Amino acid sequence: MSNAGRALLEKFLASGQVPSCIQDATEAYFTKKAGRDWHDPVIMDRIRSAIVAQKDDYWKPHHRRSLKYTSGYNVLGYLAYHFPVYFMQTGYLLAMLAADGLLKPRMNILDVGTGPGVVPLAVAEFCSHLDGISADVFTVERSEEHIEAYLALRDACVPKGGKVSLKPPIKEDIVAFDSSKIPKEIDLLIFSNVLNEIREAAGSRAEIVRKVAGRLAPDGSILIIEPAEENTATQLRVLALALKKDGFTIHSPCTFLHGTNCTPDRCWSFVPQQGIRPTRIMETLATSSDEPFRYINTDIKYSYVVLRKDTRTRHACQMPAPSRVLRLAHLHRHVGKRVNVAAAKMSGNLGDEKTLMFRVCDGSCEKPVFAVLPAYHVTPENQAIVAAPYGTVLALESILVRYNPAHDAYNIFVSRNTRIRKWDHPGG
Repeated sequence: MSNAGRALLEKFLASGQVPSCIQDATEAYFTKKAGRDWHDPVIMDRIRSAIVAQKDDYWKPHHRRSLKYTSGYNVLGYLAYHFPVYFMQTGYLLAMLAADGLLKPRMNILDVGTGPGVVPLAVAEFCSHLDGISADVFTVERSEEHIEAYLALRDACVPKGGKVSLKPPIKEDIVAFDSSKIPKEIDLLIFSNVLNEIREAAGSRAEIVRKVAGRLAPDGSILIIEPAEENTATQLRVLALALKKDGFTIHSPCTFLHGTNCTPDRCWSFVPQQGIRPTRIMETLATSSDEPFRYINTDIKYSYVVLRKDTRTRHACQMPAPSRVLRLAHLHRHVGKRVNVAAAKMSGNLGDEKTLMFRVCDGSCEKPVFAVLPAYHVTPENQAIVAAPYGTVLALESILVRYNPAHDAYNIFVSRNTRIRKWDHPGG
């Protein structure tokens, strides 16, 4: 990205504003589908009911979920409540891929389970802010009504003959998808908020990824995104490790500093971003409701993993053996002692203003590990853990190890005597 392009993209993301074209097209689609003006009270009540049903169903155990977002007012509810956040969220993830050097000037992109076209429309918006980048975007979706909604938004907002071509969706169920219908050289393969909806176990989800990844270019990337909810985010880590054991490389956000595999079944890790501004539809849903908070969805929090077929990773760090840096898997041997560790920051602040707390991981963890920093102990020497972006590898010198039996986890306490810096020695 050029400096000018980066500035335009950052300005767009910082605005938190879903583009007016997308909002206009969504409102026009609501009016068309409902047969009356989109903000008619009857239409708003039906969409509210759909949103509440979707939210209630989401928190049920996976085997008891019955609601699908594929027809009728469920699709309109998805467009009103989920689409805006996922649209802006995709922009942040594309910017991350660009910063990591994983986007090409000319790309074939495949979005599997596109729904109403969140990802392809976000790709078109992303590319509109940059010079020298173009893409053909292919999609797979089984729901006719989602496809209809996607094509309506596409035709209203993405000009034909432009640098981004959004191809008509392939109408298929992703579980039984015939991957021969897509190009052989996919540069970016995306599964956005879709694999968690599959009822099969993680092994079957891994098989879906493996099958479609057969069309991935040798230097292509796979991006899997899931909601930040604990069970869903944790299952993504389980899936990522299963694919790693199958031969894929985890590019990010995980860093395996000691060349080991972690135990991911308690790894709840997600990225928070600046929230979005409510859309006009959200504001209308909230204004005429006794419980307006139910219909405003502005928080951006997500879990993700980027996978590769080659060995490329975001941080090419690996500790030599032996090393003066302690593996987090060995913290149990050093409870009550001060040690030196290196680990990636894997959360925002999970504590409060008085006591800051960050999840950390070095790829060897068997139990969750949290760096705890009382606010009165923040110094210029240790504040790097506060400012560092998600996924940054840090060296933490002189931290005190404690075991937390209530949560079966380890806390590493950061004090005034602790020095924290970005890890900048790939060889250890």
